[in-house]
Amino acid sequence: MLLYRFICCFSLALLSWFSPINAIASTATSPGIPILLYHRLGPTVADGMTITTTVFEAQMKYLHDNHYTVIPLRRLVDSYLGKAPFPPPKSVVIVADDAHKSVYNYMLPVILKYRYPVTIFCYPSAISNAKYALTWDQLRSLKKTGLFDVQSHTYWHPNFKRERRKLDPQAFEKLVTTQLNKSKSKLEKELGGKVDMLAWPFGIYDDYLLKKAATAGYVATFTIERRHAAPRDSVMKLPRYLLVNADSGKVFTQLLHGYAVKRDIIY
Repeated sequence: MLLYRFICCFSLALLSWFSPINAIASTATSPGIPILLYHRLGPTVADGMTITTTVFEAQMKYLHDNHYTVIPLRRLVDSYLGKAPFPPPKSVVIVADDAHKSVYNYMLPVILKYRYPVTIFCYPSAISNAKYALTWDQLRSLKKTGLFDVQSHTYWHPNFKRERRKLDPQAFEKLVTTQLNKSKSKLEKELGGKVDMLAWPFGIYDDYLLKKAATAGYVATFTIERRHAAPRDSVMKLPRYLLVNADSGKVFTQLLHGYAVKRDIIY
């Protein structure tokens, strides 16, 4: 009789553990996925947003040697849209904002070595115009590798807080609509593919901007809050780690485990 009760209790415990409710709870307590955000790379630290090529390559090597899986940003977004399960532990996403020419000169060789997917968020007004930016042909070359996706960073990278103070409501609405729609259409025209993800310039967003982004056809937008993207986060305000050169060695390891040093980011 005692053996029978033990078997029954053990069976109920197993059923409870593997129930859908517990499966959801397990996912909800996941530490999440780090989205690693880069801006500029180079042989030396030219400014606060530059990461040396040596540090970047060491970070990529660490991911490889410690069996992290670098997944496309689209794969993570699909999990929030219900198109895929949430990525497993030790998944990482790599993105780059602004489409700086150093992405082609310094990031590309390392990415080709490890075959990691990267999403570039760019503002089209600079492409083939600003000396610091990539050209359209370079962006097309990056896409042809099969490793790079290109998404929107608005049309000319405005500071929406500053613009709201300067403009009346009607003019501000026109500016926001132009920034969101013109970037999307220009990128799709020049590069093909679907542009439906947006990185907020300076990490600035609010409920109004989120609604405007959704209306413009963006299914996911990204901030610079320095933490992992967790399963219960809103797909319209996913956090990213804006990396600086000091995020190397032990600091990088701690960041991957969710223990990031807080930093005041200066653009």
